[in-house]
Amino acid sequence: MNVLIFGATGGTGKQLVVQALAQGHTVTAFVRNPAKLAIEAPCLTIVRGDVLNRASVDSTVRGQEAVLSALGAPASQKDTVRSDGTRHILRAMDGAGVRRFVCMTTLGMGDSRALLPFSYKFIIVPLILRQAFADSERQEAEIRQSRLDWTVVRPATLTDGDRTGSYRHGFPATEKGIKIRIARADVADFMLKQLADNTYLHKTPGLSY
Repeated sequence: MNVLIFGATGGTGKQLVVQALAQGHTVTAFVRNPAKLAIEAPCLTIVRGDVLNRASVDSTVRGQEAVLSALGAPASQKDTVRSDGTRHILRAMDGAGVRRFVCMTTLGMGDSRALLPFSYKFIIVPLILRQAFADSERQEAEIRQSRLDWTVVRPATLTDGDRTGSYRHGFPATEKGIKIRIARADVADFMLKQLADNTYLHKTPGLSY
């Protein structure tokens, strides 16, 4: 499958690229700085561009069969790359007739807020992650309004552990015993599985151990 990955230089994005290539996909990585990716493969094309530039997104989306997004920004960075960038991606996909979109946001969005421990709800999110969460909320709103075949993946706190293939997903907001962490490699594993599985079509599954 021809797969386009946004946010490919981030921790989860790099895992998406590596695992997608290992599964035999033809991968296009859309990045601002190609030097940060440092991956070479016959089936990998690296496109330099800015997701906030609609024209560059439009031209890269054409010819793809699915799009995955791991867009993000440092908590201290006050921008709207998630929401504005995602809006550009969605409009480009709609115009090019590309249907499947799998996007990573974060656990704590919408009804999944109930799964967060006290420290996250009342200290970490409002004091440290307020801007990031607000932009992710706008991002999810953009996705829900689209006509695409979308899945929004909401992982818990990301770690650099190895891919295990063993994790919890799609749990209700009343679920008990959720560990608020998951390896980026397992997030990528789950996101790629959605390309061949419609279980979570138009849904927002949480992801954790």
